[in-house]
Amino acid sequence: METLQNKIDFALVIAVHHANPNGDPLNGNRPRETYEGYGEISDVCLKRKIRNRLMDLGAPVFVQSDDRRNDEFHSLKDRADGCQALAGALKAKDREAYAKAACETWLDVRSFGQVFAFKNKEEGVSVGVRGPVSIHPAFSVDPITIDSLQITKSVNNVTGEKRSSDTMGTKHRVGFAVYTTFGSINCQLAEKTGFTEADADLLKEALRTLFENDASSARPEGSMEVLRLYWWKHNCKSGQYSSARVHRLLHVEKKTDLPREIQDYSITCATLPDLAVEVYDEV
Repeated sequence: METLQNKIDFALVIAVHHANPNGDPLNGNRPRETYEGYGEISDVCLKRKIRNRLMDLGAPVFVQSDDRRNDEFHSLKDRADGCQALAGALKAKDREAYAKAACETWLDVRSFGQVFAFKNKEEGVSVGVRGPVSIHPAFSVDPITIDSLQITKSVNNVTGEKRSSDTMGTKHRVGFAVYTTFGSINCQLAEKTGFTEADADLLKEALRTLFENDASSARPEGSMEVLRLYWWKHNCKSGQYSSARVHRLLHVEKKTDLPREIQDYSITCATLPDLAVEVYDEV
């Protein structure tokens, strides 16, 4: 199938209801926030969720988390060593063939890129793949308010332990907030990795359904949702407009001083001449 021929920009509007969208392990797992108090979801977190959705949609993925992996490999090196095409390129010490085989095998490699830096006893490999898909961290439209509550235990961990209600820790969540994130797909890099139009469609579906099958204690079912997905398709490889100009078309503004639900925000998107856009509205 032919590689992507039209540059693509996209934007997501995300709502958070009583959930921790992305905990910061260096800050007691509190929801990430900037110094100005705006909420943040890291690009690494977003890519993890995209990879999970791609796996749910049946696509082969190289970087799998332990709790979601669908093969017998327990590390990236084992997964790479288990690929016959990569083994042949490694034996021939052909870095270009190694990168090409990796892109052909796994969708996330030809999408986001990957660094293969594994060392064996006799031979090693260090190959970098630069992917065409880039995505920004998501930031809240307004400063967030973080609620904290204590968690206690009511059962014994082991037999014979004296039962108590000792405090086990603290749980943090965002009451309500709206986040936005943006991304692009570069055609020049798509040619190098073999990223196709079909791959773009699969990525679009993963973004549209980003929080399906993603529930956890910190993110109960229904607490995270994609409100809007904007998908701009340019008419050429380089694009008629810069990504920054396209991304500025989206405007999310609060209609009340203390927004508590989706209806308290106004979501609008301007247009540019000859720039097609698909809008997936979940509101």
